[in-house]
Amino acid sequence: MNDPATVRDLSEAALAQAAELTRSVVDEVQAVYVGPREVPELLLISLLARGHALLEGVPGVAKTTLVKAFAATMGCSFRRIQFTPDLLPADITGTFVLSPKEGTFSLREGPIFANIVLGDEINRAPAKTQSALLEAMQEQQVTIEGETRALPSPFLVLATQNPVEQAGTYPLPEAQIDRFLIRLLIGYPEARDERGILRRFLTGAPEPRTVLQPQDILRLQELVRSIHVEDEVLDYVVRLATFTREHARLFLGVSPRASLALVQAARARALVEGRGYVLPDDVKALAAPVLAHRLVLTPEAEMEGTRPERIIRQALEQVPPRREG
Repeated sequence: MNDPATVRDLSEAALAQAAELTRSVVDEVQAVYVGPREVPELLLISLLARGHALLEGVPGVAKTTLVKAFAATMGCSFRRIQFTPDLLPADITGTFVLSPKEGTFSLREGPIFANIVLGDEINRAPAKTQSALLEAMQEQQVTIEGETRALPSPFLVLATQNPVEQAGTYPLPEAQIDRFLIRLLIGYPEARDERGILRRFLTGAPEPRTVLQPQDILRLQELVRSIHVEDEVLDYVVRLATFTREHARLFLGVSPRASLALVQAARARALVEGRGYVLPDDVKALAAPVLAHRLVLTPEAEMEGTRPERIIRQALEQVPPRREG
């Protein structure tokens, strides 16, 4: 699987440099964000895989702080959109306005025209406004009054939502959730981490330095395309997907688009690890963040309190990485 002949267009020097850059990004984020290292790593994987990430957690667990610190390490434009019930689609995409002096209409770009966009409390806006992100997330473009405009590259949407509070919120439809490559569940910190948060608040957290520029990110994204994936790994992904489609507690299992997302995320993780090939361990590490939010439970399973992550754990336990026989 790790035969150098199977690794296309990737030198050891390029892999080592990519691993060093990505390690520096995570180190800079953790200078501000106190929590598991895998959290900023997953944000980076989303970026390199050309996907988007949804961060779920109760208020006060540093979701917005994490996103701001991550954006600060990128030499990219960053905009924040605070979702509210009265937010309109034009508030996100922009609109044409009349210039009285010249008598012409010009586009006033909305906050979606940025490299990294934070959608804060995305489930507080109605479905019509949420859908304004669909085209942007999938096609990296927006259509405003019949005119299509491309969004800058690279482009990453990081959205947050509170999964507990239901009053005044609008659950994301399945089509919208499926546009997020990764969902991160951010819980309360460990006692040691929380003490570190308090200490940094007293002394002042350092400002993360810029590590990557847009051209660096685009180059790393291209390197992800060259990461080799053996047929054996593809078969493993297919068997995991099939397991979810046949599970008695699921109304809908993962789609082929989810399988593609898992493979692409695994390639990005391999690059972050400095490898030119994907291992089954990459698939295992990303199965829950990539697949769990795409599962639709049966009503009985929801009443029993079954979590999608539990079903993914079952899949990893019961589906071997290699086909037996």
